[in-house]
Amino acid sequence: MAAEARTKQDKIEEIKKADASVKLMEDFTSPEELYQELIKSVRKYHPSDDISMIEKAYRIAYKAHEGQVRKSGEPYIIHPLCVAIILADLELDKESIVAGLLHDVVEDTIMTSEELRQEFGDEVELIVDGVTKLGQLSYSADKIEVQAENLRKMFLAMAKDIRVILVKLADRLHNMRTAKYWSPEKQKEKARETMDIYAPIAHRLGISKIKVELDDLSLKYLEPEVYYDLVEKIALKRNERQAFVNSIVEDVSKHIRAAGIKAQIDGRIKHFFSIYKKMVNQQKTLDQIYDLFAVRIIVDTVKDCYASLGVIHEMYKPIPGRFKDYIAMPKQNMYQSLHTTLIGPNGTPFEIQIRTFEMHRTAEYGIAAHWKYKETADGKKSTSKSEEEKLSWLRQVLDWQKSDNREFMSLLKSDFDLFAESVYCFTPAGDVKNLPTGSTPIDFAYSIHSAVGNKMIGARVNGKLVTIDYVIQNGDRIEIITSQNSRGPSRDWLKIVKSSQAKNKINQWFKQELKEDNIIKGKEMLAAYCKAKGIVQSDIMKAEYMDRVMTKYGFRDWDSVLAALGHGGLKEGQVVNKLLEGYELEHRKEVTDEQIIEAVQNNRDSSPVKVAKSKGGITVRGIDDVAVRFAKCCSPIPGDEIVGFVTRGRGVTIHRTDCINIVNLPEEERVRLIDAEWQKDATEGQKGMYLAEILIYGNNRIGLLVDITKIFTERKIDVLSVNTRTNRQGIATIAMSFEVSDKSVLNYLIEKIRQVESVVDVERTTG
Repeated sequence: MAAEARTKQDKIEEIKKADASVKLMEDFTSPEELYQELIKSVRKYHPSDDISMIEKAYRIAYKAHEGQVRKSGEPYIIHPLCVAIILADLELDKESIVAGLLHDVVEDTIMTSEELRQEFGDEVELIVDGVTKLGQLSYSADKIEVQAENLRKMFLAMAKDIRVILVKLADRLHNMRTAKYWSPEKQKEKARETMDIYAPIAHRLGISKIKVELDDLSLKYLEPEVYYDLVEKIALKRNERQAFVNSIVEDVSKHIRAAGIKAQIDGRIKHFFSIYKKMVNQQKTLDQIYDLFAVRIIVDTVKDCYASLGVIHEMYKPIPGRFKDYIAMPKQNMYQSLHTTLIGPNGTPFEIQIRTFEMHRTAEYGIAAHWKYKETADGKKSTSKSEEEKLSWLRQVLDWQKSDNREFMSLLKSDFDLFAESVYCFTPAGDVKNLPTGSTPIDFAYSIHSAVGNKMIGARVNGKLVTIDYVIQNGDRIEIITSQNSRGPSRDWLKIVKSSQAKNKINQWFKQELKEDNIIKGKEMLAAYCKAKGIVQSDIMKAEYMDRVMTKYGFRDWDSVLAALGHGGLKEGQVVNKLLEGYELEHRKEVTDEQIIEAVQNNRDSSPVKVAKSKGGITVRGIDDVAVRFAKCCSPIPGDEIVGFVTRGRGVTIHRTDCINIVNLPEEERVRLIDAEWQKDATEGQKGMYLAEILIYGNNRIGLLVDITKIFTERKIDVLSVNTRTNRQGIATIAMSFEVSDKSVLNYLIEKIRQVESVVDVERTTG
């Protein structure tokens, strides 16, 4: 076994040496040659021949860095030149290129920010200042407060000018390309930072050209054995795989041309990190990963995209469930393409991606392809509202600056999905587990089996005892310590775990193991609720009323209802309202419509009928205890102007006076209207609870509903129902129903909701 391990390590070392012997452009190219390469790249896309500002920046940077050398021994000026070339490859404006050349002069030379501003203007100075400050931040700190503060500064700089992060990404990419000259400790530190921060940002900005290379380079230094093992295995069959790809490209090209479609077609083997993620996520070896190949078809129009798809599906059999239309439904980072996985010759699966040239440019360059400071043919800066809107997500961060550090990190993780990449860890047997980033040994235990999680009393990570809230890192080997004497999970675990799987299994344990306790707790909660609402509990606890509750919520017996109350699966209001419904139906007195109308007509000159929420209903002068109900179309509450309507066969229904059904009531039906007002005890003293319904309109975003419901939680108001829908324009409509004591509470809620970011308007339903 040891000999086998040595053989594998020897192979890895051989590949490393071969890798190190490959000379990169900066290793053998002089500064002047690199500068000419930069100018050549800029002139490919720059509409103006004026490159004097770039030339001036190069000369100043050359002089400022004179005498400085990098770890590799090469002149330091090589680094800013390579950064500028990366930016030119993204086709950025001259200010970005200049900032790339000068991004280290303020920090590493005697040149000041003021001198930089005088020479190149405010824009360049702002970008360089932002990049300099980002370079001074550390994102590997253990304390969440330090991480949060540093990330705040990063996003603040990005929000001021997106070119700051574009230059920083280019800076990080070149540094990672030359990381072989760093110490092993620095390699791992910077690779972890790159994988955790910079690669996800590049992905969020849609710059796959940079993202995939950062991912591969990070894997190379974080998991060298995995990386070089992949390199070796892929190299062994490279010729065979390339021949397969070439044959597919040739076959596809012939059929696409025959269909009269102009297209650029090429094929490739997927990137190492992408393959590694598939192996871990699917728990498969390299030989078991079937879609290692991707063929790309680039055409002129969207129509040609779908026409090409039809041709391809006639040529090869598509795999069911493996087609994705990102043209109709683009990703959040603007990516658009058609993806389909097919069965090729000899049964080998492969993927085809179809997109337009414009979509391809966006896929490669992301936000850089749409940056608002692109220059027009006459050399002037252009901007548009649509380009600004592509960065609206980034400006959200500015609104989060007042939140505490933990809330800020939570917002980043959920809304930006920045840290939502998975963490990969190992069982003692060497099996790979894929968990959400931030997972703990508890998440790991429940990913093995619920019995392991329920009996867990501790954990070892890489052979060392750790606390149960230890945050799992990539590559950790985890062993769970269990005991048959364990009393089961703690409710505090729900605050620690990250995976929904663990949360569900913990909650399930409490439901089953603590059912008796939950039944007792449920009884106490029900009694307390009835007492607080002034309801005589014995009046509403008849078997037929309880049957209504069990039927409504799908329970077999009353103990299950009480247990659900105890563990939070049901709210007290839901149960009591259903019980009251049964009581009121049984105790309603039968009074004919004619009796009610006659009584109203006989008392037209008397004061309005008084209305309050009670079992007794309302009193119409001349007839006592008429059955009353509150209209669901407009849900009147104390403080609203109201009117009664004699509903055929159902007593009196109370509406708001602005209810659309009352406003549009036919003239012949108006004889059924009754003047009404609220009783004093509906607005003073011990108040009842009344149904209210509102509609919320806003621009859809992640976290919008959470922000709205937080307002109800703070006021301890139970939300009875929520329904949401979003149209194709991204406008969300949220319908909410809940109970309030009076109109002042409702007005407060509406005003607070209107202050929520992205909310456009709030209105009550009027029928």
